[in-house]
Amino acid sequence: MILSMDEIVNAICLHMAERKGVQPTDVVVELSWEEDTGFTAEVHVQGRSQYLVEANMIEAILRYLHSEYDIRAYREQVQLDLDEEITAIVQI
Repeated sequence: MILSMDEIVNAICLHMAERKGVQPTDVVVELSWEEDTGFTAEVHVQGRSQYLVEANMIEAILRYLHSEYDIRAYREQVQLDLDEEITAIVQI
């Protein structure tokens, strides 16, 4: 299963909204990849900015898979990939 960049953004929005007690529409996410830091997400909630590293992004994806697709996956089953856009490859 492959999650698109939009689905990854949605997963992070839902995850951060739940953690911060806001609506998912109040969360803005920008995904990026850099050689030094790998995959990261810059998250803006209520005027504050926070960076998530790959492990945090995968945690959000795992929760999204469970809530949206009723799939229980483990960290080692999810791999972020960069081609033309960032995707998540899930081995189920």
